[in-house]
Amino acid sequence: MSKYLEMIRIRFLMMLAYRTNYYSGILIYSINIGAYYFLWSAIYGGKEEIQGLSVLQMTTYIAVAWMARAFYFNNIDREIAAEIKDGKVAIEMIRPYNYLGMKTMQGLGEGLFRLLFFSVPGMFIVALIFPISFSASLSTWLFFFISLGFSFIINTQINLLTGIMTFFLFNNTGLMRAKRVIIDLFSGLLLPISFYPLWAQSIMAYLPFQAISYIPSMIFTEGFVGQEIANAVMLQAMWAVLLLVPISLLWTLAKKQLIVQGG
Repeated sequence: MSKYLEMIRIRFLMMLAYRTNYYSGILIYSINIGAYYFLWSAIYGGKEEIQGLSVLQMTTYIAVAWMARAFYFNNIDREIAAEIKDGKVAIEMIRPYNYLGMKTMQGLGEGLFRLLFFSVPGMFIVALIFPISFSASLSTWLFFFISLGFSFIINTQINLLTGIMTFFLFNNTGLMRAKRVIIDLFSGLLLPISFYPLWAQSIMAYLPFQAISYIPSMIFTEGFVGQEIANAVMLQAMWAVLLLVPISLLWTLAKKQLIVQGG
């Protein structure tokens, strides 16, 4: 375990060396949040609420969704693809640690850096500019951070699956771009899931994407209450376990594919 903790620390320090990029990122995310705030203010008009969310809740939802994205987002799929193309993955696989576990810990180190130096100060700045509601309930905050942890796990698992596909596709740049668009669209980042047509909601209920952004954002804004929160977190936990199956299967096949290439 100490090896993986060291990987978290090294990636955190690496990100700290280039922290200027993330200060500019706060400005960019603030502009995005501002654009969505004025858009949704116009959509709401004089309405009290739409689909159970008030204007204040929607503003909070937007801010939380984008700032949470800074934590769970990572590029380990691109890193895996690059290491496969360069042949570096063969060296990594013979080292005394699990390759996918190592990539996950690197992503966690990057996520922790962004949480401390991007999400927290960014949320503070955005709250000074736009009306945002912060819950006074400790249980809401607790479930939010638990849900945010599952968001990182599920998003990372999807990235691992995308990265592993490079073993079979050799160039999966298009797949990685499509994956990013699908996650942003179907995770609830750009539009809450409850705003989609019922037929689309029924389809997305069978997909893991809503567990990435929609659930933690709805918990924070108290769009979910009581048993809904517990059910949502349990759904995230279920996807975190289920996604281990295709990862394990693909990784087993990928290692065989690597042996064939080396042969």
